[in-house]
Amino acid sequence: MSTAQPDVFGSVHLGYVVVDTERFADWRRFGSDAIGLHVDELSRDAMRFRLDEHECRFLLQRGPNEDVTALGWQIDDHETFDVILARVHDRGVPIEEGTAQECALRGVERLWRFPGPKGVTTEVFTRPITTTKPLRMQNSEFVTGASGMGHVAITTKEPELLRGYYDTVFDARLSDFIDENISGLKLKIRFLRVNERHHSVAIANIRGLKIDPIRTTVQHVNIQVAELDDMVESFERVKRLGFHMAWSVGQHTNDRELSYYCVTPSGFELEVGWNPVIVTPELESTWEPCTYQGISIWGHTPVGETVVTKLNQFRVALSSLREVEQQVPALSGRVMSGQVLSGAGR
Repeated sequence: MSTAQPDVFGSVHLGYVVVDTERFADWRRFGSDAIGLHVDELSRDAMRFRLDEHECRFLLQRGPNEDVTALGWQIDDHETFDVILARVHDRGVPIEEGTAQECALRGVERLWRFPGPKGVTTEVFTRPITTTKPLRMQNSEFVTGASGMGHVAITTKEPELLRGYYDTVFDARLSDFIDENISGLKLKIRFLRVNERHHSVAIANIRGLKIDPIRTTVQHVNIQVAELDDMVESFERVKRLGFHMAWSVGQHTNDRELSYYCVTPSGFELEVGWNPVIVTPELESTWEPCTYQGISIWGHTPVGETVVTKLNQFRVALSSLREVEQQVPALSGRVMSGQVLSGAGR
């Protein structure tokens, strides 16, 4: 007789994002002057952004990738933490403890890491280091707490494997789907939640084609402001300071968030949003996934799209045909009665 496994849903929250970059001056101007975040310059090779009392929400470290290299997930308690690590260990996936220096940079007491989809390392921790030092930022407040710091969106050639990964590791639940046509490409997007936030992970793929038109591992990172004025004012600062705006202000069909998308100095996008749906316990008890047609109710118009950007996307998509996408098959399904079951059907 099989024993029911503990469900860790609700005890997992996106804690921080690690970015490799050589463009520190651009990132400082982008983070502080345009988006309005608190910046701490630690050394020539490390910079952090704060949104709240956590010492670190974004860690920028010197490296050649110009990309997100790790996602840090906060786990509520040691019991849940042990459950997650046991799942990884039992499937033969290597786990490594972070060094004291790595923990200090990320603003956590201790962390453990293991491989994640598309080569983005998954890092888990239970105790963030917080500070009472005042925030020096242009926004009044960000929404974090039980919702985590925001969400990430990932494009992939292997959506079933990605969904299976987050289901296996974090007991992610499907919020809904969106079908969209962007630049002639038919997208299927899955939205997964691991807590009250409508989604902490969005997974997009091109239907019918094993291609990935995005150079970076993560298509965008989302952060949420508490006040509408903060979103509007940061939108204006991004334009005024000359940073590339990807999508104008609009409202999403599924989570109803008002937001805009701009391009970070490393090339992936940052979404700044306001007032998305929260999946409260009352909503959770009756939630049924559905499929929305189109990403936006209104707005989110492409900005500055040119023939050159189209050709670059086409070039990236063609090269992705020849590349093997890094995945973690051992963590991309749930082991049950001796069989590995894909998370794609749930």
